[in-house]
Amino acid sequence: MANVRVERRGKAAILTIDRPQALNALDRPTMEELRAHAEALNQDRDLVCVLLTGAGEKAFVAGADIRAMLDLAPLDAQAHSEAGHALLRALLHSPHVTIAAINGYALGGGLELAMACDLRIASETAQLGLPEVGLGVIPGFGGTQRLARLIGEARAKELMLTGERIPAQRALELGLLSKVVPKDQLMKEALALAERIAQNGPVAVRLAKHSLQRGLDMPLDAALAFEAACFGACFATHDQKEGMRAFMEKRPPKFEGR
Repeated sequence: MANVRVERRGKAAILTIDRPQALNALDRPTMEELRAHAEALNQDRDLVCVLLTGAGEKAFVAGADIRAMLDLAPLDAQAHSEAGHALLRALLHSPHVTIAAINGYALGGGLELAMACDLRIASETAQLGLPEVGLGVIPGFGGTQRLARLIGEARAKELMLTGERIPAQRALELGLLSKVVPKDQLMKEALALAERIAQNGPVAVRLAKHSLQRGLDMPLDAALAFEAACFGACFATHDQKEGMRAFMEKRPPKFEGR
């Protein structure tokens, strides 16, 4: 039985984690299925955006599947963490813009999954957190590293060490989310965001994302040099010529993604 559904909407694809009876918790088969879909979509040059969401009314992803982890030996637990890292790398290094549409609980592995996406939109009823310390473990799918990079060290430590759940509005204030919307408007808003991004030059969107992500791991001077190289690469594309000509001719551009 498939635990992940894939739907195409123009230049966007929607990945829906479909285990509502388990609040879309990430067991190993679901992680492997989601990674396989993400890697396949990464090869699709017609796409610009990939959206992630959860099935049902309650959860985006309520966490990793505790029942499946209960009796893991230390080396098996490490392998489980590494499988989570591999899944999140498939999203983090996607050439497409990834958008998490958080429709409910995003806890533990669910928040870690969302943090691997480029953008995060949540319904006003969503709750987010890393509660792992209350289970006697630490976040194992990148949470100890990505949360501080998104909201700063002090706030990340407070959330992680208390295991506190926070409402969507608080997550917005902390910079963890880019937007909070009414629950019935969530997918409409996420798709509208994807459509706005897709109106731009596809190569430029990919290079802008690539420059930003790579630059975060470099000293500033090296990051600026990398940005200049990406900027120069744009001028080898049809889309740069079309975009600038369209601007001069006061007409909408017709980008071809090349």
